[in-house]
Amino acid sequence: MAQPHISEDGFDRSIQKAKAQAWFEDLRDKICESYETLEKEYCQAQNIPYQSDEEKPQSFIRKSWKRPVDSDLEDGGGGTMSIMHGRVFEKVGVNVSTVYGRFSDDFKGQIPGAAEDPTFWASGISLVAHMCSPHVPAVHFNTRYIVTTCDWFGGGADLTPIYPQDDDTHTFHEAYRQCCDAYDTSYYPKFKAECDRYFYLPHRQEPRGVGGIFFDNFQTGNWAQDFSFVQDVGKTFLEVYPKIVRRHMNKEWTEDERAYQLTKRGRYVEFNLLYDRGTAFGLKTGGNPEAILMSLPPVVKWP
Repeated sequence: MAQPHISEDGFDRSIQKAKAQAWFEDLRDKICESYETLEKEYCQAQNIPYQSDEEKPQSFIRKSWKRPVDSDLEDGGGGTMSIMHGRVFEKVGVNVSTVYGRFSDDFKGQIPGAAEDPTFWASGISLVAHMCSPHVPAVHFNTRYIVTTCDWFGGGADLTPIYPQDDDTHTFHEAYRQCCDAYDTSYYPKFKAECDRYFYLPHRQEPRGVGGIFFDNFQTGNWAQDFSFVQDVGKTFLEVYPKIVRRHMNKEWTEDERAYQLTKRGRYVEFNLLYDRGTAFGLKTGGNPEAILMSLPPVVKWP
């Protein structure tokens, strides 16, 4: 099956695509290792045997999938889901996918560079963590590289605490401010504002969480520098989120706090099903629904 390699500038993107896909897979491995370490640390602190509960194996289970083939759209590719249910992470998924083909006629007009030529290639990593403790913030992170007749990066990271803590918010945002400032001091305020606009629930008139950064259609004309920035966005996430988890994972919580956590999770579900562009992209391009809806929490309630 054909994969598009040539962008509108006549440049072959196959090398860039290979580098991006390899990075997303390598970052996935590092994140999974880091989160399994957190599970081990928690068990040691709580004097609980590690991996003693069959229902909470505390290690990532991987499941690969292939994209359904539609010969008319020249579809191909697939991905790997990595899911863990533990004592710190009630549910965390780290997915990597690489897909290619042709956008359908009713979707191609929504994607840059696809209106005239609907062929595309897309690779990315997506992570959502829903935590056992109401005191540990949920988190979302993703980065992606998309090629049509043009090419660009997208992604970001945002924190969704049940009980917001100023120290956590500052730690998360300061890490990303420093990451952005290393490239361009305009990035952080711009990407923070975009995050605040994007992760907002209009029907409730409230933000989903305390924000972070979000960017899309990101390309400056210097691919190597743009890719380096996207890598640093991932490295920053790999470093900063475990710090926040360690602050709170050993705190006790009450049944009332747990009940409030489950109610707040409803906001997460509402956003991802009603507004999330990544959900729409995955479903419109024949992705694996199980992988796409990995972001939904395992237990949730509405009043």
